[in-house]
Amino acid sequence: MKEFFLLFAAICSSVSSDEWKATVVKSIDALVGSCVVVPCSFSHTGGNLPTSRLRGMWHYKGKTPDTKGNNIFHSDATLIKDNFKDRTQMLGQLGQNNCTLEITQIRNHDNGPFCFRVELVKGERNEPTKDMFSFVEDCVELNMITDPGEPTLTQPMAATQGEPYTAICSVIHTCPSHVPTLTWNWKTERIIVYHRLIHSGNWETQSILTFIPEEKDDNRELTCTAEFNGGQTSSSKFTLNVKRIESYNHIIIPAVVGIGTALLFGIFCIFMAKKYKNRIAELQNQEGTMWNRLSRLSRSFFYPISLELCIHTGLEIS
Repeated sequence: MKEFFLLFAAICSSVSSDEWKATVVKSIDALVGSCVVVPCSFSHTGGNLPTSRLRGMWHYKGKTPDTKGNNIFHSDATLIKDNFKDRTQMLGQLGQNNCTLEITQIRNHDNGPFCFRVELVKGERNEPTKDMFSFVEDCVELNMITDPGEPTLTQPMAATQGEPYTAICSVIHTCPSHVPTLTWNWKTERIIVYHRLIHSGNWETQSILTFIPEEKDDNRELTCTAEFNGGQTSSSKFTLNVKRIESYNHIIIPAVVGIGTALLFGIFCIFMAKKYKNRIAELQNQEGTMWNRLSRLSRSFFYPISLELCIHTGLEIS
């Protein structure tokens, strides 16, 4: 983590170099099987010296650092206690007043306390000088944690169908050189991960998940899993409640269809009425003409007969 090393370099470079002084956390949690980073900065009376002119070591409090078996880290690897070999390293540069220590593969007996010691040497041969100091008043103890802490989930009370929803998963750890991995049991198109220093060697890794919930996601469990260096895992979950958006399509669509059908039927009826109105009038006119013809015909047929009858009966014909 580039940000982690830059931050520690900035902190340590601000330490005054006119006295023997160290700044080390007194106590820090360490997950068994994982790793821990002990933040440390110091100053000395030798002025500004390069890393090659300084020799650093971490040793058990109350033990002589020059004796093999008393050191958990030493510039001379042959003086490191066997069960700490290949498990410790200095993450900072001594020339930048940075004595930060990393311990990996934490074991349940790595409690400490551990103290930092710095020695000023001559030239490239690392010839010792009388300038050296063990910061036995500023040592660190490791608190052994056998089970990793569960991630913390932060989320709104309810999700709304079709609208962006954000859930945040965070976990506290003490190993910024090997940060935990946070994963979701969800589609992961939009995930942002942050790392930040909280205080005294405690760091937070945060994963922010944003997605669009659907109706089918209602009552679905959302799980965040943290995997720590060394393989240990822990998880947290919650049930997603999706608020459905009310839909009136089942009312609107039939109403629109009914209105449309009625409108078309009305237009059709008006059109048909206009079309046959003139036809009906023509038929009525035709019926009137035929009646007149039949009337004249009847008169021409019945009039002579009526006249003859009237003559015989003595009736007048008007």
